[in-house]
Amino acid sequence: MVKLNSFIKFDNMEHQQNPTQAHHGRNIKRFREMLGIKQEALADMLGSDWSQKKVSMLESKEQIEESIMQEVAQVLKVPVQAIQHFNEEKAFNVISNTFNDHSANNMHYQCTFNPIDKLIEVYDALLKSERERIALLERMLGEKK
Repeated sequence: MVKLNSFIKFDNMEHQQNPTQAHHGRNIKRFREMLGIKQEALADMLGSDWSQKKVSMLESKEQIEESIMQEVAQVLKVPVQAIQHFNEEKAFNVISNTFNDHSANNMHYQCTFNPIDKLIEVYDALLKSERERIALLERMLGEKK
């Protein structure tokens, strides 16, 4: 998953000078999509009061109540200010202006794990699960005899 906090910077002075309202619902949708979360999954994460339809309606709202925005921000693990003030054009400009810029020395992307080790872990977990299932089936078969 992408760490969104590293992309989010806010200039409060600039925001005070440019009071254009952000579309809160659209910003929630953008963050949800960047995180690879479906509406149904977000609804599940928000609790039993929520449904996919309710999330869809939320994403269509221009202004969202503070309490709901805090709840969604907590679930998405982004600051409330990110939802309130996200500007796609500014984010695009920052990314496009620094993507090939070699002066940004803090951007080192190195794999911190061995993918083969992870594959083996998954295989071991699947194998253990399959063995447990076989043992359960053998016990059930033994009880029927």
